[in-house]
Amino acid sequence: MRSIWNGAISFGLVSIPIKLVNATESHSISFRQIHTEDGGRIRYRKFCELEDREVTQGEIGKGYEDADGTIIPITEEDLSSLPIPTAKTIEIVAFVPGDRIDPLQMDAAYYLQASGAPAAKPYTLLREALKRSNKVAIAKFALRGRERLGMLRVVGDAIAMHGLLWPDEVRAPRAWPPTRVSPSATRSWTWRTP
Repeated sequence: MRSIWNGAISFGLVSIPIKLVNATESHSISFRQIHTEDGGRIRYRKFCELEDREVTQGEIGKGYEDADGTIIPITEEDLSSLPIPTAKTIEIVAFVPGDRIDPLQMDAAYYLQASGAPAAKPYTLLREALKRSNKVAIAKFALRGRERLGMLRVVGDAIAMHGLLWPDEVRAPRAWPPTRVSPSATRSWTWRTP
């Protein structure tokens, strides 16, 4: 597996060089949109709404839309100069029981691999400490220019990290179904298999 990020797990005075690899892969089939008359592929073109012309990828940048609709241009230099303390570090901030993590917060999964022989021993010590304590580690890390929350847990002989959504990114449930039904009313339903 190819690593997508190199850095270190850090807690206290301990720093463990690691590589981050995807723990999952998609096997879903993707379709292309085509013109039904001749089978030609449908493409999306990028137009500047002020000049009403198609623009090339090299002419496209990023911008932040303010509350009043003003677009503030943001360059790659602006983004690279932002102080992200966890740019190359998975910083463990707490150890908690795994059942304290709401599954709704879980996002993408990754495996953490020890980066070289010197990292093997501290990696193994962290893995065994997590395993024996029946706890998970909560960490902050940066990926693709954004600081994120993560959960480290043991999976077999590896440490896996699940990206976590920040608590304010999880919506509260609405009252589904919209009408209340008493549990006794559902007793008469029987599920039959063909």
